[in-house]
Amino acid sequence: MRFLILSDIHANWEALDAVLQDSAGEYDRILCCGDVVGYNPNPAEVIEWTRQNCQTVIRGNHDKAVSGIEGLEWFNEVAQSAALWARAQLSAEQLAWLRDLPPGPVVVENCTVMHGSPFDEDYYLATLEDIETCHGFLTTPLSFFGHTHLQGAFFFRGRRLGRCPSVGEDQRETVIQLEPDNVFLVNPGSVGQPRDGDPRAGYALWNAGEKTVTLRRIVYPVAITCRKIIKAALPEVLAARLEQGL
Repeated sequence: MRFLILSDIHANWEALDAVLQDSAGEYDRILCCGDVVGYNPNPAEVIEWTRQNCQTVIRGNHDKAVSGIEGLEWFNEVAQSAALWARAQLSAEQLAWLRDLPPGPVVVENCTVMHGSPFDEDYYLATLEDIETCHGFLTTPLSFFGHTHLQGAFFFRGRRLGRCPSVGEDQRETVIQLEPDNVFLVNPGSVGQPRDGDPRAGYALWNAGEKTVTLRRIVYPVAITCRKIIKAALPEVLAARLEQGL
């Protein structure tokens, strides 16, 4: 079985479309690590695509906030504004779909899908120290997570923690061999709002038969998304972030 792994799409239709074109024919099922909405200007379109095409979707913190099952007090002013704007664009049915998304972690095909961490769906796994907190909570040899918008992969060999090679700015992808004695945690990167200084959309492909995970980056028409952000009167800083990948 081959899987397309998406996370943090954040209502960015242009980035999602580029990922789908780039990965066409390379997967059988789609797993999503949450945050379908928030920040960007196409929440309704991205929700409808996700509902129809993703076999497994868990909720992210923005999905909870936009749908109203969690308050906005933990968000900064920009994120609050974007969440309220997105809520106003969605139908009652779409908001109900967001509210009904399950929390992570969810086990699928001997891998774990989560938004934050295995012990807290809102906890950020951004540093090696953060990753170390997962030891003892991982129940499958492979886990996918999002939330940080930072593409990367890590592994435990016993208690020893290591980092897998990342995708360089001049590279399209890097392939990780899933060694049987290791436990892997993989962040596919953010489709819709990368924050690692690389504005290209990030995603991953998992080939369960070949025991590989491919981290990949793809250029998309950022300028189109930025123009939509400005036209929708969303905070202009959101457009600037997309252009810089920050």
